[in-house]
Amino acid sequence: MLMGGGMQLALATGLSATALSAHAQTPRRGGRIRVAGATAAISDTLDPAKMANQTDYSRGTMLYNGLTALDGSLTPQPALAESFTTKDARVWVFKLRKGVTFHDGKALQPADVVFSLMRHKDPATASKAKALADQFESVAATGPDEVTVTLAAANADLPVVLGTFNFLIVKAGTTDFNAGIGTGPFKLKEFKPGVRSVAVRNDAYWKPGKPYLDEIEFVGIADDGARVNALLSGGMDLVAAVNPRTVERIKGTPGFGIFVTQSGQYSDLIMRKDVGPGANPDFVLAMKYLMDREQMRKSIALGHATVGNDQPIDPSNRFYFSGLPPRPFDLDKAKFHLGKANLGSAKVPIVTSPVAMYSVEMALVMQQAAQRIGLNLEVKRMPSDGYWSNHWLNSPVGFGNVNPRPSADTLLTQFFKSDAAWNGSRWKNPKFDQLLVAARTETDVARRKQMYADMQVLISQEAGVGIPLFLASLDAHSTKLKGLSPIPLGGLMGYSFAEHVWLEA
Repeated sequence: MLMGGGMQLALATGLSATALSAHAQTPRRGGRIRVAGATAAISDTLDPAKMANQTDYSRGTMLYNGLTALDGSLTPQPALAESFTTKDARVWVFKLRKGVTFHDGKALQPADVVFSLMRHKDPATASKAKALADQFESVAATGPDEVTVTLAAANADLPVVLGTFNFLIVKAGTTDFNAGIGTGPFKLKEFKPGVRSVAVRNDAYWKPGKPYLDEIEFVGIADDGARVNALLSGGMDLVAAVNPRTVERIKGTPGFGIFVTQSGQYSDLIMRKDVGPGANPDFVLAMKYLMDREQMRKSIALGHATVGNDQPIDPSNRFYFSGLPPRPFDLDKAKFHLGKANLGSAKVPIVTSPVAMYSVEMALVMQQAAQRIGLNLEVKRMPSDGYWSNHWLNSPVGFGNVNPRPSADTLLTQFFKSDAAWNGSRWKNPKFDQLLVAARTETDVARRKQMYADMQVLISQEAGVGIPLFLASLDAHSTKLKGLSPIPLGGLMGYSFAEHVWLEA
């Protein structure tokens, strides 16, 4: 239902050359690596329901599997479910893979899936995915290797949702997750929250030949400089989330390289349509034409970004509409719309913070351009601490930052639906809302793609949001580490690197 073979092949060709060259090599079995994520806290957890950061996610994908897994185009692929079918996008039938066992030898059963999904609905679980799980009307075993999920309303994206980290499958009845008993490629040897974990190969893993490594030690190092130094001193084989300004140093050191994942992360200029200058659509258009996107890509992101077109679905997403070109940097058009907005000579504050990635630098580039057409932008740099609670969504003109989301529906629902809590510009469009709900229930991929294209055009033309760039995740690694290919949920192969990488002899 979800994809024909030809469509799947076309999507696969969208993977980068990195992925293709990685798969052309023959993986080697054996070896141990040390990996550093960018976060470490005493709240680190092995309970999928409570996982909330890249360190948790990386450990989760070592120890557990989901019913589905998301590939390099964020298309759901079979995992513990060997197939998933629906006739109406409301009732879904998952056929479970035979011969899968947990780390303690217990066979995977439908009861494990029912328990794993339904526990998110219980408020006592305190699941980070409760809002998503609330759509489960029932989850029931309907055969010896079959589970049926019935939703409160149709959602063609259910296989995508179930491919995300919080919905990893655990043993029925589990209350203590510190043993990390799952069906994943590695077994837990040691876990010290906020310090480190050690995982060893699961020789009974259901994927033939995987994983390749014998052991992975994973730590969290919050300081960017400390992570890079640990790598270059030989203490680490792979480190997450390096600053673009350290890229040349890493690439210039023999034996080390950079792994780039182009994703849907973006920093956006938000112009509220209910208050301030953003209430005038000509001001919004003037600001969008003032964005020198190519200069921002080269001088701010140092090339580690793709140019955006003022809507939130990036080119790595299978529903990206390539027929909507980015707005050019055009001072004449910006001046024309600024004149129509008739703002006078008053200063226009634009609120930024280092915590909204590159927002300070983007605002300064726009400020320089604005001076050339008589617009006085006042860049107000706020501290990182408290920015999201005090300034984001509250400032008439200011920047936000959005991390990658697993599906177009999630992204558009959270940030652009008229009643969304995070609808920063307060843009309201009934036609958009209708398209969004209709697309969620549409099982024909071609029709769904057209709906998402129409929504992207509406946002780009009307919403009070400027999205100049989609930002890349940058990881650094020893060149002896092979097998990395991008999965745009985030860095470290969408945090699922463990079963894919190997060490060169």
